[in-house]
Amino acid sequence: MTATDGHGLRADAARNYERIVVAAGQAFEEAGSAVTLEEVARRAGVGVATVYRRFRNREQLIRAVFQHIVAAEIEPAMAVETDDPWRDLVSSLEATVEVLAGRKVVLAIARETRALDLESMRRFVATMDRPLRRAAEAGVVRPELVARDLAAVTIMALATVHPRDPGGADRKRYLALLIDGLRPAPTVLPPPSTPDVHGV
Repeated sequence: MTATDGHGLRADAARNYERIVVAAGQAFEEAGSAVTLEEVARRAGVGVATVYRRFRNREQLIRAVFQHIVAAEIEPAMAVETDDPWRDLVSSLEATVEVLAGRKVVLAIARETRALDLESMRRFVATMDRPLRRAAEAGVVRPELVARDLAAVTIMALATVHPRDPGGADRKRYLALLIDGLRPAPTVLPPPSTPDVHGV
């Protein structure tokens, strides 16, 4: 009987998939969008045919890289729970921004190629739902907040990332400012656009 992972992939195929996606993420960050699937295969230590069998084009590969970042690095940060829901929410947002700040090239390529599809964004937003609900139940955030508000906070903080700030002082400063706006306030936020506008 062939060993499989939770997605029905044979164990060796799952390992190859992981190697390809990790190698692709590193290659894109180091060399930009010019990286070929052949170069990804070389870095992953697999045959070119293996890469093409799993990913028909660069867009599929970039989408897989983003999904892997969410699953391997962001979801675990969001899953951490202590007896302080506010601190958990803040920590998860800080961790998310730090992870994505280190993947600016991948994110830029994903936007350019439209690889960030509806399903990828829904999964990204969904990771933020539980820490937000816990904070809302504890009464430490605005009750009208929804998970996509946290996604917007993340995106706004990432907009302050720039090469002249390698230590991340600006993203930390403005993320703290944005997070402060999540606290309960006497005024209610204006409603968001309909979900169909962003698909989430």
